[in-house]
Amino acid sequence: MSAPDPSWIVYGLIGLYTLAAACIYRILLSYRTAQGAIAWILALIGLPYLAVPLFLLFGRNRFGGYLRAKRPDREKISGALSQFEQQTNVIDEPGRDQCSDELQVLCKLGRQPFTSGNRCDLLKDGAATFEALFEAMENARHYILLEFYIVRSDKVGQRIKSILKRKLAQGVQVWFIYDDIGSVWLPRKYLNELSAAGAHVSSFGDGNLRRMRLQVNFRNHRKLLVCDGEVGFVGGINLGDEYLATAGDEEPWRDTHCRVRGPATQGLQLAWLEDWNWASDEIPDLNWTPPAVPDGDEEVLILPMGPADHYETGSLFFLNCINNARTRLWIASPYFVPDFQILNALQLAALRGVDVRIIIPEKSDSRLIGLAAYSYLVQASRAGIAIYRYQPGFMHQKTVLVDDRYAAVGTANLDNRSMRLNFEIMAVNTSPAFVERMEQMLTTDLDSCRLMTESDYRDRSIPFRLACRAVRLMGPLL
Repeated sequence: MSAPDPSWIVYGLIGLYTLAAACIYRILLSYRTAQGAIAWILALIGLPYLAVPLFLLFGRNRFGGYLRAKRPDREKISGALSQFEQQTNVIDEPGRDQCSDELQVLCKLGRQPFTSGNRCDLLKDGAATFEALFEAMENARHYILLEFYIVRSDKVGQRIKSILKRKLAQGVQVWFIYDDIGSVWLPRKYLNELSAAGAHVSSFGDGNLRRMRLQVNFRNHRKLLVCDGEVGFVGGINLGDEYLATAGDEEPWRDTHCRVRGPATQGLQLAWLEDWNWASDEIPDLNWTPPAVPDGDEEVLILPMGPADHYETGSLFFLNCINNARTRLWIASPYFVPDFQILNALQLAALRGVDVRIIIPEKSDSRLIGLAAYSYLVQASRAGIAIYRYQPGFMHQKTVLVDDRYAAVGTANLDNRSMRLNFEIMAVNTSPAFVERMEQMLTTDLDSCRLMTESDYRDRSIPFRLACRAVRLMGPLL
């Protein structure tokens, strides 16, 4: 038996290190932190056979395809859409100087205005949310736009499909975006049935080479629904039975969604349109003139965020909230893996006397993230940051309450993935009535929480603490 030709080994090594050099070139052009860049470069040089495929899967944090598709040519969109983008920002009106700078930053990040004349309803669990979603779809007369990270073919998923097929038969148009990573277990049959009934269905990440560039990192984590351009929904709830707490359920899911009526619905629709244009190269004809809402007196900003933005919109959103909090900052997030900027900002807020409370679940659906959260306890407690663990089940809501001035609900978590890698969306509301409802909701949640202390970490075994610290090193990938 002849020995293998050594030249092939040489050629393979040359090719491998050429790929590693190309990865290093990209890192040097676009790295966010020196520590992360150095770690990747050392791995690519020392272990290229492992580091190259890992970098191709996880290493990139920006991509240009979506950015070029984003905000398509105005000739491709109706004039009404342009009017929405250019309409007067209500926080620019006289008498709003006390908060205009802080809120204007959020407008610039999302490239959308605060609009008035809205009505937002907090939907505090899966049952209330699905009932409202089903009702809105049943009442749709012209079109239904859906975009969800996870879609399951369970009871909720089948109910959604049944409603959509019935509305399609009535002549209502349906456009449906799902994430191919979050919905990896969704049967092809489910999608084929919708397509056969006349729905326009598209995955956000697969299907052609242009979209394959999303890689594993770039997930569409948004969960939204818009019907007829008149009513919209945004929040943390995906389409699955796990959000329906039933009697005897040992670990019920606790989540929050928001129903939006009024001009802010157009902001949700615009975010959906950009994603649909990326996924399918199509611009549907949509309604950009929502009717007035009789009880609409709330000012709302829809803030999309993602890795195609010019800035790290997710990080800047949270930093803006934290740095401008004066008396209170309450954040509920199922995943608490902050980077040093966010953690430092939280510490500074607590040190200047802000009531900083972070609500996380006692039982997480990710063992690694649950471990990582323990590693922040000492730094947080010493600064006066109160970390609460929600006891009754798995808390999945993503909400923010800043003083008595504004509140936000949406899809963004306090972790690196939401801040830099995922496509997320938040609805920010300055209405005192909405803020009060958010306060009441979170106060009820806090009554079901346990306040953590340093001893929750320090009294654990050395192997446990080492595991927490080791997992924390993986924070950028979690």
